[in-house]
Amino acid sequence: MKSFTVLDLLDLDLKEHDALDLHCIGGRPGLTREIRVPDINRPGLALSGFFDSFGDDRIQLFGRGETAFLRKLEETGNTEVLELFFRYQLPCVLFTHGLDPTPRFFEMAESSQCPVLKTDLASSEFSSRLMRALSNVFASVETIHGVLAEVFGIGVLILGDSGVGKSETALELVERGHRLVADDAVEIRCIAGNILLGQGANKALGHHMEIRGLGIINITHLFGVGAIRQSKQIQLVVELEYWDSNKQYDRIGAEENYKEILGVKVPVLEIPVKAGRNIPIIIETAARNERLKKMGYYSAREFNQSVLKWLESENARSTYFRNRHEG
Repeated sequence: MKSFTVLDLLDLDLKEHDALDLHCIGGRPGLTREIRVPDINRPGLALSGFFDSFGDDRIQLFGRGETAFLRKLEETGNTEVLELFFRYQLPCVLFTHGLDPTPRFFEMAESSQCPVLKTDLASSEFSSRLMRALSNVFASVETIHGVLAEVFGIGVLILGDSGVGKSETALELVERGHRLVADDAVEIRCIAGNILLGQGANKALGHHMEIRGLGIINITHLFGVGAIRQSKQIQLVVELEYWDSNKQYDRIGAEENYKEILGVKVPVLEIPVKAGRNIPIIIETAARNERLKKMGYYSAREFNQSVLKWLESENARSTYFRNRHEG
């Protein structure tokens, strides 16, 4: 991945419950220091002089306990441990609860050009927000040519050859009240090891869509802000392909097929396209069916079980009448 610095952390455009509320109060020359590990460290042991296995490559988080300990160190004049602390090339030190560093600590941070950051958030809340942000920044990324839409709450990634009708299908879905996430180029991130989060690869283009014969249209302007979404978890992949009369297509759906993206397996459906087939309605039905599966209900399996019970009953009935006739 590209370099991610402390300055990049400050520049993250996060809203509402994701906002970090960060600002720099010292050590500005060190804002170009890289953050290489998506984790934090509470330096309580280091402040007491124990530096074995010290996570110096992580963001150093100072809450109420660590800050109170800093004050005690300065009151007793025992600041040698702080000199050892700042000998490490720390990415930055960060104070929560709106707390300020002690004068001696701030002086050493400035001298070593270590960025000093501050937030009014509580340590626990800030930690969870920061971990979400860093998980997104350091996530594996892949860009795929396709369309991502939210259909009945399910993130559906529509794939297929150029000209097969991906954008037209998505446009019909938007017309039917669903939401567009991205058209043409979908940027996919693997979050927390097993969640695929998709969004538009080019934020400058926004929620525009290319329709052959019509040109570029702006979904937000045409259908309103309720017709778009910035990002969505990918829960179903639909692969559109031209109808092949020589190919045997699954007519029951008893077998689960998957597509692997960034090491995560996602359910996939192959839908053949030909004149007269209403692809948007098929995708809507597939999304509803996927929701049922997540609730533990599998239509194809139930169908198979019903057929087996019917066959068993037919066999039993035939055996009964045959034995009675022979008797």
